[in-house]
Amino acid sequence: MSTIVHFDIPAENIERAKQFYSALFDWKFASFPEMQYHLITTTDLAGAPGVGGGMGKRMDPSQRVTNYYGVTSIDSAMKQVEQLGGTVVSGKMAVPTMGYLANCIDTEGNPFGLWEEDAGAK
Repeated sequence: MSTIVHFDIPAENIERAKQFYSALFDWKFASFPEMQYHLITTTDLAGAPGVGGGMGKRMDPSQRVTNYYGVTSIDSAMKQVEQLGGTVVSGKMAVPTMGYLANCIDTEGNPFGLWEEDAGAK
């Protein structure tokens, strides 16, 4: 069963957003200036590792938080999205040393992503 494996938060002002989420949820951030991206580490209420995420500059005014769901085959999942009436917005893209992602829209207009982990990245 697929579950959320990553979330992505777009922000107008990265530093302001980092301060907000750090103060509210105690999230930790690791910056990658070359990618203009910040990885987010979360924990559950008991302190166990939680779902990881990321934050980057908002690229479009309509861009919203996107959850990425783990799949065993991104190619198969993209086909299934379209067969079920959804839309693949951006096809399979490599994320170096990590895996592959694709961005989609469900039948209700909600954005979501597919994520396939690179077996060699483990």
